[in-house]
Amino acid sequence: MKELLLLKINEVLEGKSMPSITEINSDTILRDGLGLDSFDLAELTVRIEEETDIDIFSNGIVTTVGEILDILENN
Repeated sequence: MKELLLLKINEVLEGKSMPSITEINSDTILRDGLGLDSFDLAELTVRIEEETDIDIFSNGIVTTVGEILDILENN
């Protein structure tokens, strides 16, 4: 799941003309660490849901990569 999440994050970053990242950590903060805004998080959610049928915001807001990974791995 970590590789899938990295791919989806990079797709969003590329859409913003930002450089791709090569690794993510569980404690990486989506907004401050990756520079994602609300629109980017919505896009990331859609991309993940299209791939996995899992809505990462179904139980509330997520703020870190680790929170997303927990949701993906436990569904």
